[in-house]
Amino acid sequence: MDTKLVNRFLDRAKKWNDEMRLLREICLNCGLTEEYKWMHPCYTFEGKNVVLIHEFKEYCALLFHKGVLLKDTNAILVQQTANVQSARQIRFTDLQQIKQLESVLKTYIYEAIEVEKSGVEVKLKPTSEFEKPEEFKKVLEANSDLKIAFESLTPGRQRGYLLFFAQAKQSKTRESRIEKCIPTILEGKGLKD
Repeated sequence: MDTKLVNRFLDRAKKWNDEMRLLREICLNCGLTEEYKWMHPCYTFEGKNVVLIHEFKEYCALLFHKGVLLKDTNAILVQQTANVQSARQIRFTDLQQIKQLESVLKTYIYEAIEVEKSGVEVKLKPTSEFEKPEEFKKVLEANSDLKIAFESLTPGRQRGYLLFFAQAKQSKTRESRIEKCIPTILEGKGLKD
């Protein structure tokens, strides 16, 4: 258990402190093991990630790693962005909301534990189905070394770049991002390596 790291995380939290402490208590009461991963409290079952507590400016949330596989009988799971394939969140904006949903949250957590016990995996969309921005296509056509380097990256690293490039709304921004990433791609590194 990473209790000290989680305590430090919660002690530093200003906006959603009480809410995240209650979410922690709920997760622990469901028999999950507390760990600290990705700079957040993470709750696991037999070493498998089940749920993560995280905070944002407008809300705090429970993030179910395989949330897409949950039944969501209460229609409360949220897909963070269009590109998130597996995880789903339940968002909270006040302590009372969590208290009212406590039994529902436990039901979702127990279902997520059953998903882990079953060994079922989320079928992810292949990298080839992710949009490749036109600006990047042109650069790859003009630079065979870059094309080879990009195609040699792991699928996850390729997706990271494609999503980063595609997130930019303006062509000029996409071009700038691509230009800045060329050296890293040529080195065989991912976006955040």
